[in-house]
Amino acid sequence: MQLICHTDALKEGEARGFETAGRALLVVRRQHQFYVYENRCPHRGIRLEWQADQFLDYEKQFIQCATHGALFRIEDGECIAGPCPGERLTPCQFLQQDNSLYLIP
Repeated sequence: MQLICHTDALKEGEARGFETAGRALLVVRRQHQFYVYENRCPHRGIRLEWQADQFLDYEKQFIQCATHGALFRIEDGECIAGPCPGERLTPCQFLQQDNSLYLIP
């Protein structure tokens, strides 16, 4: 297992990008739960953000692709608006142990 981050690295309602084991990841903390996805848009195969850690829409309700504005539900990564409806972000298996998140290969 590889360390992704410590849980206190994200405040409630926040998203951040991390590089772990050679993979670009996106971690969201919402309603005291963590969600981890590959930082890659299913439509174009590119990173979701233009600026560091800018993953959420203005109201912080959805993950947003900065390239074409696609919106993805935080809870399951499904695209609900934009050019790839029904497609999903790739979830990553992780373990929350003590105050850390670990990537499960």
